[in-house]
Parts: sequence; structure tokens; C-alpha cells
Amino acid sequence: MSHIAGHDRSQTLLLPESVDDYVGPENPVRFIDAFVDGLDLAAAGFVRVTAKETGRPGYAPKDLLKLYVYGYLNRVRSSRRLEAETHRNIEVIWLLRHLKPDFKTIADFRRDNRKAFRPIFRQFVLLCRQLDLFGRELLAVDGTRIKAVNNKDRNFTRASLTRFIAQADARLADYLGRLDQSDAEEGRVGGTRTANLAEKIAALCERRERHAAPLAELERTGEALVHKSVKLLKYLRIYETCILPKPLK
Repeated sequence: MSHIAGHDRSQTLLLPESVDDYVGPENPVRFIDAFVDGLDLAAAGFVRVTAKETGRPGYAPKDLLKLYVYGYLNRVRSSRRLEAETHRNIEVIWLLRHLKPDFKTIADFRRDNRKAFRPIFRQFVLLCRQLDLFGRELLAVDGTRIKAVNNKDRNFTRASLTRFIAQADARLADYLGRLDQSDAEEGRVGGTRTANLAEKIAALCERRERHAAPLAELERTGEALVHKSVKLLKYLRIYETCILPKPLK
């Protein structure tokens, strides 16, 4: 009896599944989508809200803002990580409708609209609190919690509203600061991408095949390593270093 097998990655499905099926009706990402779609970004001070009539089309500011709001809620603190989420996170794929802006586009959007972020994020967290959307789940980036209102009327007093806005603004400033810091650090080290990954995978497979024969011969003869040639010893050391899994400590 064999194990359960998945689909061949290269197989074309006759009836492809809808991405919408992966995001349930109660998924908070739907609230992000509805919230941002209802905003007037031009009035909020965002730039390039209206698409140019000529030139290469750009990404809509609402789509990039949705990505940032999602990152804020889920502690995604760098432009490269936000870019990665657009490729692998089904919620983000749904939210951006398969759009995949690169990390520079994402970072430039934050830089160009930094002043407009604060009132939008403030409005978002206030609305979440008033609607008790996330219950006691976090709406912050530093491990603390912004609790939803639990009293009967869910009204704010002037003091509580002032305190809450100050907390929300501080957390947004912390989030943007962490993004700036992460982007700067990743820029110095060149990010987390692996160049020429396909070539490296092919080289690994070729090396494994080349070293399999000496290992099989050694196992067949049962000879000690000290009796093998220097070249074979070199191959074995390379094999152990680059291919064999490291033992658990």
C-alpha cells in the first residue's frame, strides 16, 4: 500500500479550484479588502491615485495599501517579506488578486505615502475596536494587545479615545520604523534571495550522482577509509559536508 500522493505540479487541472474557496466568509482579510475599497485615497493624501493615460501602468495604491494593512496585522516587517507573501500566502494572493509587486515598489509606496498612512491606520484600528472585530486578538506589532471594547455600549470617553489613538499612533510609528530598519539591513546584505537557484539544484544532483559510485564501492568492499585513495577521501568529505544531513545536537 502506497502513501497518499498529491497532484503532479506540472499537471494542468481540468477544473481549477477558485482562490475564493480558500478564504472563508469569516476570514478577517475580507474586512481589510472592504475597508480599503471604501476609502477615498486621493482625499487622504495618497499620491498617484489616478492612473496615468500614457506610460507603463502602475499598481493601484489601494492594492498596495491592502498589503500593508495585512502586514501590520500579521507582523510582516520588511518589504521583501511582504513581496514573498504575495507569492506564497493564499490570503494575500486572494487580497491582491494574484498581483505580485516587487519589494522596491512596495517600499517606494511606503516612502511616498508615509504621511497619509497614520490617519488611515488610525481609522482602521478604531473601526476594528468599535466593531469588536478581532476580539482580544492583537492589533499591534510589538507583542502587546489592543483589546476590543467589552462594555455594553462600546462608547469611548474622551480620555479613553485620546489614550487609544496615542497607542495606535505609537504602534504604527513602530511598525513603519521596523520596516525601514529591515529594508535597510536587507539592502546591505543583498536580501534573502538565492541567485541561480535552479543551477545550484542541478549541481547538487550531479554531485550526488558522481559521489554515489565511490560510496557504493566502499560499502561493497568493506574497506576502511584509510585504504582508499586521497581523491576518494576528498569526495567523501565533500559529500558529507554538502549533501548528508547534519546530525541533531
